[in-house]
Amino acid sequence: MTHLEGHFKAIYKENHPKVYRMCLGYASGDQMLAGDFCQEVFIKVWEHLPSFRNDASISTWIYRITVNTCLVSLRQKKSIPVSKVMGTLEIQNPENEFQEKEKKFQTLYQCIDQLSKDNKSIILLELEGIPQKEIASIMGISHEATRIRIHRIKNELTKCVQNDNI
Repeated sequence: MTHLEGHFKAIYKENHPKVYRMCLGYASGDQMLAGDFCQEVFIKVWEHLPSFRNDASISTWIYRITVNTCLVSLRQKKSIPVSKVMGTLEIQNPENEFQEKEKKFQTLYQCIDQLSKDNKSIILLELEGIPQKEIASIMGISHEATRIRIHRIKNELTKCVQNDNI
């Protein structure tokens, strides 16, 4: 195994769960689509790893690739949004706690799906626990603007989820 392969494996192992969760947000909860997005991200990471210059942390660089890859992939798909299809499925047994949680997650994903592409990127990074200063760097906006937007987005999502406003 070359040094590059070993380095990539370590990067993949450390970042895959975070990247997958972000991709899941862009895919409105569709696990197969999220897997496709995630695979595209790591192909790009592998292809561009030799040219990574350490201008930012490796995780910031990977998050930028994730945001860009997911947005481009969604633009290219131009199909019926998964959230609209998932919203038509009926829960078979509402007493089941797991199904109730799934329904809440689907509602959250549907609400996130309604956000502008920048706000969607910001909140998915925030939900991933990325520090707001790093989100600002990834998105190319000030830390103060990021903080204000996150507050507004959370309020918007809270109203959407509580009203089932889909």
